[in-house]
Amino acid sequence: MSANLRPTGQQPTATYESAFLKACRREPVPHTPVWFMRQAGRSLPEYLKAREGIPMLESCMMPELVAEITMQPVRRHHVDAAIYFSDIVVPLKAIGIDLDIKPGVGPVVEQPIRSRADLARLRDLTPEDVWYVTEAIGLLTAELGSTPLIGFAGAPFTLASYLVEGGPSKSHEHTKALMYGDPQLWADLLDRLAEITSAFLKVQIEAGASAVQLFDSWVGALAPADYRRSVMPASSKVFKAVEEYGVPRIHFGVGTGELLGLMGEAGADVVGVDWRVPLDEAARRVGPGKALQGNLDPAVLFSTPQAVEVKAREVLDAAADLEGHVFNLGHGVPPTTDPDSLTRLVEYVHTQTAR
Repeated sequence: MSANLRPTGQQPTATYESAFLKACRREPVPHTPVWFMRQAGRSLPEYLKAREGIPMLESCMMPELVAEITMQPVRRHHVDAAIYFSDIVVPLKAIGIDLDIKPGVGPVVEQPIRSRADLARLRDLTPEDVWYVTEAIGLLTAELGSTPLIGFAGAPFTLASYLVEGGPSKSHEHTKALMYGDPQLWADLLDRLAEITSAFLKVQIEAGASAVQLFDSWVGALAPADYRRSVMPASSKVFKAVEEYGVPRIHFGVGTGELLGLMGEAGADVVGVDWRVPLDEAARRVGPGKALQGNLDPAVLFSTPQAVEVKAREVLDAAADLEGHVFNLGHGVPPTTDPDSLTRLVEYVHTQTAR
């Protein structure tokens, strides 16, 4: 099935010929497409106003608010794709895991999962559990028209890390202890999370998402051998589960320079690259047959407009011979970024790469 056909497989959607989806399919593009991770968020004053007084997880369950926040960067920056406003722990909350997103901390799990008995708390995710996702995406696709919507989910390893640690961790001590000390329990945990993640992505695609991204935010903490043995099977299961829909599948992690080839091997069509590895070198590590996404250092956005253009030009030059390239940052938009710097960056990339 061609990328971005409707689930029925009958007619291409309005987004099929978009620059973003063409780049994901490694086809010629009218210009290099641009979108930013965390483009819908704290860097925008209209976002802060819309979410004033509303807790993060609660906001993710309000379809009209989700649609409004998702649209804000599309209207302001003229990016080539929207990304669905949510959080990677939403499906865990939806199946009854007691967690909250605490300001300045991140997701915090009340009772970490550390034993086989705890696995029973990870029940199947149903579309009814996340009805608000289907409703919000319906609102979005009606407004977006020919602009693609990217759905997303947290990868099994990163979700497992939050569940096992009980919250964010720099060392992932409990996570690695479980992975090394009880490999069968670890495999069963990641397999359950792969099922939940797959179900969450399917809901988004069936509602109208044109592509999906799997965020493995913490997987850069692993050595390649550990990734291949203990993580890749679960990530591969997720990518395989949504393969039938024909939408581009993006895989992104931070600090994953040593894992880029394996992340592509896991089943992604597009491999996201952080700012630490130049795109031409990333292409060598990933190998042929994959598009790349990235990879401007987000910190550059705090410099002068001229410096941003110089560094963006370096990214574009490194991407010159790629089979497909989606311009992005090497991580998310920092909260204190000047929104105008993003708008200028989109215009610069579009202008410089117009064909």
